[in-house]
Amino acid sequence: MARKFTENPSLDMTPMIDVVFELIIFFVVTLKMAVEKDETIQLEDGKHGIELTADELPPSHLVIDIAKNGRISMCNVTITPDVVRQRIKDRKRRWGDKFPILIRADYRAKHKHVKAVMDACTTEGMWKLSFVAVYDRKSGKQLTP
Repeated sequence: MARKFTENPSLDMTPMIDVVFELIIFFVVTLKMAVEKDETIQLEDGKHGIELTADELPPSHLVIDIAKNGRISMCNVTITPDVVRQRIKDRKRRWGDKFPILIRADYRAKHKHVKAVMDACTTEGMWKLSFVAVYDRKSGKQLTP
C-alpha cells in the first residue's frame, strides 16, 4: 500500500527552541562562575614581583581566594581545605601536575588560613604556588582589586 504524502509537512520546533534556551542558560551561568572572584579581598603590594596577565595563564590554572576573615573560596563559593585537596586531585587527574595554583590572599588574612591552603596543596603534591599581588606600573601605587 502506498503512503499518502501531505503537501505541507510541518516540524515541531518547540523541543529545539527549548534546547537552545537551556544552552544559553548554561553558558551564561558558566561564564559568570568563571570570572567571579571575592571582591572584598585587598591584595598586597607587588611592585617587586613579575607581571602576569590573564591572557598568559593556561586554562588549567586554579585560583584560590583567602579573605581577611579566613574564608577560603573558589569562584566566590566558600570551601574548606579538604575541598581544595579534592579539587586539586581532580585537576591533576585531568591536567597532570603542570597547572599553576594562584593564591589571592587578603594582606590582612592570618597566616594560619594561608597555611591551611598551602598545606592542602602540598598534600596533593603541588609545591609550586604563586601569590597574587597588584601593582600599578604607571603611578607606582597599589591598585584596589
